Amino acid sequence: MKSQKAYEKVFSFEFFPPKTDEGAEKLRKAREALAELKPKFFSVTYGAGGSTQARTLDTVLEIQRDARFEAAPHLSCIGSTREHIREILELYRNNGIRHIVALRGDMPSGMRGEPGELRYANELVEFIRQETGDHFFIEVAAYPEMHPQAPSYEKDLENFKRKVDAGADSAITQYFYNADAYYHFVDSCEKMGVTLPIVPGIMPITNYTQLARFSDACGADIPRWIRKRLEGFGDDSAAIRAFGEDVVTRLCEKLLEAGAPGLHFYTMNQAGPTLAIWNNLGLGGR
Repeated sequence: MKSQKAYEKVFSFEFFPPKTDEGAEKLRKAREALAELKPKFFSVTYGAGGSTQARTLDTVLEIQRDARFEAAPHLSCIGSTREHIREILELYRNNGIRHIVALRGDMPSGMRGEPGELRYANELVEFIRQETGDHFFIEVAAYPEMHPQAPSYEKDLENFKRKVDAGADSAITQYFYNADAYYHFVDSCEKMGVTLPIVPGIMPITNYTQLARFSDACGADIPRWIRKRLEGFGDDSAAIRAFGEDVVTRLCEKLLEAGAPGLHFYTMNQAGPTLAIWNNLGLGGR
């Protein structure tokens, strides 16, 4: 973990594109509340197979118009073509965007089709560099507990290194609740000569059913003791939130004390849970 301490601490928040006008207004309010914390950037997700492309763009451009903050759209390559990705990159460049989260992505649920001209995230990173040079600061994904589709931990590390070697500037991890998984991942990367910033992804706990579903889908482990406590609260949402806030605050404290180069919060378009954790950490308005 020593080399991670050398990097500036970067704090950022992630949103998903709203589907309705009501959702858009809710997101604006959440963004304004979180803007008080002066994050480095706001990222915006991109649906499976690029299914939310237009809404992602609208949300990103709204953030970008606020000169105080940097917008970082997600861009996935699965099911797409080089020409289509080239058009998106040009659109972002023309709108002053200089930060991208480059991902392989997933095909929409229930759909089968060609994986596209670029099949993996490292190919997408390489393509972005070929097309735009150093215009974009490129984030990639990291999986401390292993990507759910990786054949082994070692193969997953090799895949991560390919993304770094292709030109990534920084990485954001899948969320996790076991700090040791993050430490081990960072140490394993350093042994391979990979020393870029690896920022922990943080998921506040507010709804156990939803969290369990997300975690099963993405391969994030919920430690047994956390599962048992959450199950024991039943439908007591206030108790779940209070317990979740305490667990995630302690996790963030451990990570920052150990030298993690910042935190990236998966907000689920809500300000409250992230604000509570932030205030517990005493980070103030940066």
